[in-house]
Amino acid sequence: MDLELKDKVVVITGPAKGMGAAISMGFAREGAHLALLGRDTAAIGPVCEAARAKGAKAEIFACDVTQSDAVATVIEGVLAAFDGQIDILVNVAGGTGPIGKTGLETTQEEFDDILRLNVLGPFNLIHAVAPVMKTRGGGKIVNVGGTFGMRGRAMRLSYSSSKWGLRGMTKSFALELGADNINVNLVAPGMVDGPRFRDKVVPQVAEQHGISLEEAAAKHAADYALGRVSTDEDVAAATLFLASHRARQITGVDLPVDGGWAAL
Repeated sequence: MDLELKDKVVVITGPAKGMGAAISMGFAREGAHLALLGRDTAAIGPVCEAARAKGAKAEIFACDVTQSDAVATVIEGVLAAFDGQIDILVNVAGGTGPIGKTGLETTQEEFDDILRLNVLGPFNLIHAVAPVMKTRGGGKIVNVGGTFGMRGRAMRLSYSSSKWGLRGMTKSFALELGADNINVNLVAPGMVDGPRFRDKVVPQVAEQHGISLEEAAAKHAADYALGRVSTDEDVAAATLFLASHRARQITGVDLPVDGGWAAL
């Protein structure tokens, strides 16, 4: 299926690694051009070069997504670099916040920090990009949330709260921007196989149950209907679809990419 993404200009936050890098490279393979935003520009470099090797025009922009003035300035730079064109926005940048703390143990500063990154950051980008899309006759916005924004989670109150907030914002913007032919959707990854899963989650499960690392990984995967943990490429595939013309009649949805965990 041709996703018709060739020569689209995509703004992506958090593109340096993991699912952000996979999403960026997915768009590059489809022939899109990339504006890559992040605080650590050196870390984005390898993704930018890999995208260019695929024939994409790719540029890096230093940006703290929690600062509205900085975001507005960066988007002006993107428009200058890409001849006034922005077709797609993908908000990947985010954090986990305090882990292993109850809500009562969480400080206001910790709570504020993760809400600013996971909720205010996407808000700032949409605030800056949606007016551009309006003048161009439409666009696609995809926010990357998480399944803890669909089910409550003890000891992860700050993160869960932020992802529930991002879901609400997605749906509200979808209703407000639909008349301008702008689709706003959310992809909700579950656990994603990668360094964090292999180096932190699996060893914790192994130690807790007195089993091997291989057995711990299998035990974790067994929690999902499909019996396997998602990959960065799974998340990228869902994101590209929602950002494409093929999803023109889909807006305001939150799509779990989690092997069935949120449905169980």
